[in-house]
Amino acid sequence: MLDRVKGGLIVSCQALPEEPLHSSFIMGRMARAAEEGGAVGIRANTAADIEEIARNTALPIIGIVKRDYADTPIYITPTLCEIEELAATPCAMIALDATARPRHAGQSLADFVSEARRTAPGKLLMADIATLEEAVQAEALGFDCVSTTLMGYTAQSEGHNIADNEFARLQAILQAVRVPVIAEGHVDTPAKAKRCLELGVHAVVVGGAITRPQLITRSFVEAMA
Repeated sequence: MLDRVKGGLIVSCQALPEEPLHSSFIMGRMARAAEEGGAVGIRANTAADIEEIARNTALPIIGIVKRDYADTPIYITPTLCEIEELAATPCAMIALDATARPRHAGQSLADFVSEARRTAPGKLLMADIATLEEAVQAEALGFDCVSTTLMGYTAQSEGHNIADNEFARLQAILQAVRVPVIAEGHVDTPAKAKRCLELGVHAVVVGGAITRPQLITRSFVEAMA
């Protein structure tokens, strides 16, 4: 999969239950539209959406399952239960939260990665990280790639943005690890996506700026106000 997405745009096609486009049928059509626009991959949430997307496009899929647990702030593929669900889908890669935050039932990230490898041996693993230290740790644990998905969304990275200070944090990660780095999170304009590629990322993931019309509409309304 990594060869197929190199240098290209991966579109995150997700809609949570409280969002107007929440529907596997709609996400399947969204993925098809992304493919027609030139996307080289899709990121998708839940086994049902992944199955529907795979029926509508041949693009490789990064699969996740978002689920809340009371004892942890981690919600992107947080436990082996979600890994098992994704292992049975056609996704080529599984992304999971690889931040330094406490995990469900006190499990270590190292143990979770080992379990994930045994449970889904045919899938690549993506580390969703928020800091430079987490990227380095993810590489040491054997992840196939790291993604800046959670930068700015954790206490350790609060207030940070991938584009801050001329993408300084992204550049630091690129210099610190050898595994492919995927730029994701706050990449909300074509210019930012292009700059990420110029700096050396393997690929770029864009979600809300393409697939969440309520957010796109709000940006116009706020600018006009």
